[in-house]
Formats: sequence, structure tokens, C-alpha cells
Amino acid sequence: MRSVLRPSPLLLSALVLLASACRDEQAGPRPRTPALPPPTQVRFLDAAPADLTWRAGTTFAHGTVRYLGTRVSPRGAAPGQPVQLSHYFEALQPPPQGWEFFVHVVDPSTGQMLVNADHGFAGGLAPLGSWPVGKVVEDVHTLTLPATPGRVVLGFWKGDERLGVDDPKVHAGDNRMWGPELGGSLPPPPEYIVHRAARPPVIDGALDDAAWKAATPVVLRGSFDGRPVALRTEARLTYDDQHLYVAFDVEDPDVWGTLREKDQPLYTQEVVEVFLDANADGRTYNELQVSPHNVHFDAYFPARRQGMDLGWDSGMRSAVKVRGTLDDPSDRDEGWRVELQIPFARLAEVPHVPPQKGERWRFNLYRLEHPGRRGEEGQSFAPLFVGDFHALPRFGWLVFD
Repeated sequence: MRSVLRPSPLLLSALVLLASACRDEQAGPRPRTPALPPPTQVRFLDAAPADLTWRAGTTFAHGTVRYLGTRVSPRGAAPGQPVQLSHYFEALQPPPQGWEFFVHVVDPSTGQMLVNADHGFAGGLAPLGSWPVGKVVEDVHTLTLPATPGRVVLGFWKGDERLGVDDPKVHAGDNRMWGPELGGSLPPPPEYIVHRAARPPVIDGALDDAAWKAATPVVLRGSFDGRPVALRTEARLTYDDQHLYVAFDVEDPDVWGTLREKDQPLYTQEVVEVFLDANADGRTYNELQVSPHNVHFDAYFPARRQGMDLGWDSGMRSAVKVRGTLDDPSDRDEGWRVELQIPFARLAEVPHVPPQKGERWRFNLYRLEHPGRRGEEGQSFAPLFVGDFHALPRFGWLVFD
């Protein structure tokens, strides 16, 4: 689904990523942190302080500049609270001219930016080219901890280039040097125990079959951090030898949609979605969507957000029942219900057909709502804690009973 900037609830974005379909709520650089009052003077030290909370010793530009480490204070700050970062560097040779300093906080599993804290080194008083050889240079700044744990990456940039990091093992890609981790740990991903149906449900959108009554209901929550949402979405799953069945019961006062053709960007409007990583490899996965008009979007991805194949056909069947009037904003609707029948044999990298008892897939369920046809609210089974519906390491577990 997403390659349009999306989902993601805490800071939703509207940028469309042409490389893949679905949205990324928080892709791209976030606004920079507010400018800091410039220091009155630059501190040049003979050595880095002894109380660094992150020690490095890694170098840039063929040994020209050494990153010694960072002190984070306070170490136990909670999300939303300010922390002070003090970074320490040393020029081992005359440093190159014209390079600016950058500091980002990224999601360590996906590399997605959570905070852009770029600023002039030492408030702009000590650009890289001015550092004296053999002295330790200090940069101190403050940022607000993001809602999700992150990792500092830092380095130097000029135009479209970044100053080279000498050891590829210590950078996060694109010559961004790893720094300290910020924030605590995330809760473990949730599990859904899916029970085999004694008799498969009839795909009619009614959700009145015995199979659904026996299936465990789960209420979707805010996709970014799991917070309660204004409009309820309840989902259930069951299976038989050939198919996975998914049901959504969606509360919605205005049911609408303008897209009528398969594989159009349904994720830009109201939609329910199923993501399935059957072999749980964190790479190959399928994305399936259904709109209130019972229009389908289905895609295969050979890697996260890469190589989206809209030629792949899931073979799913679905039915939708709207409790209200479609596309009429003048009245108040109750919502819509969806049933999906998904053939196991069509999905990517399925370990066994039918799944064996105890088999574990990675998966997530989503709903996109546009309150008043403005803005966007993302809901999910497994909260992502990062603005990207394709964050596979944050998916939940589908356990076959």
C-alpha cells in the first residue's frame, strides 16, 4: 500500500513516494528543532570528558577527523522530554573546508528519520574547517525525545555529499555515523491466534456466520503508538485448508470513495488493508486492500518498499455491506463491513498449504479514515511506533491454531 507518504498518525505526511504504493506517515526529514541560542564561546579541550555515555573513536575522511563520543543528559528522559547532547570531535589533520554539521535521530530498524536536529557546530562558531589540530571540540545542543526509541546519527555535509566515514561498520548508510541510542524499549509485537473454521464463512459482507462468532475479535488502535481512536474498527480472522479469511467491521459516519478501478491508490482514501509476510523473513510480503466500493488493490513486494509488483493478483474475493449511503456527505452513516477470502497458494513464500499448527507469520491489519474528508487517521492491529505502514519489524504475529 504505501508508498505515498502516509500513514503514519503522529505526523502524517502527504508526499507521494512513486516507488511503492502505500503511504509513509513520517517519511522524509521532519522539521528541524528550534534554533538554539548560540554559545558565547567555543570550548577547545585537551581530552573528551570522562563521563561520556556513548564512546566512539571512529574517523572521517581517511583519518582526518575523529568522533570521540557523546554525553546524553539526562539519560533516563521520557518521550516528549528534552535531552542535552554534547558531542566531542578531534581534528587529527588539518580539516577540510566548507562542510556543515548534521544530527539526526532515526528509527534503528528502518533508518527512517524521527528528528532532524541539524545546526551549525557550536552554534555556528566552530565550523569543521576552523578546528585546530590536536584539540577536542565540543558541540552542545538540546532536542525533544521522539515518541519512539531512536538512534543518533551524525556527520558532515556539503551540497549533495556527506563526508566519508572510514569504517563502513560504524555508519548507518550514506556516511551517517552511529551515535547513542535514545529512549527506552518498545513493547513486544502482539499476537493473534487464528482458529481453523469448522465451516468457512459465506463471503457476503454480513459477518453473521458461525466462523466469525468463533473468531477472536480485535479492536484496531492508533497505528503510530496504539492510542485509542475516535471511530471503532473491529477485525477477526479465521482459515481453512485453502484460504485465510479476514473480516472488518468499520464505524464510519461518512462512507465514501471516488476510485473505481483495481490497483488505483486506494490508500489515499478510506480503505481497510491486510499485510502478510508469510515466511516472516522481513522482506517478501503482500499488501491487500479493499475500499467501501469493494475495489481491490493488491501488490507483491520482494523487499521492503522495493519492486512493488501490481501485476501480481491475490485472487482474493471480498464483499462489502455499507450501513448507510455511499458517497452522500449530507446524512450520517453507521459504517461498513468487509469480508475477504485470500487464497494461501497465491501469497508470497508461504511455508505450508494449509499452514501447520503453530506456524507463525508476520502480519498487520490497517484502516485509513479521513474524518470530514480532511486529514487522515491510521489504525492498526500492531502499533508501529514509526510513521511507516511498511515497517515489517513492527508487524504482529499471526499464529495458526
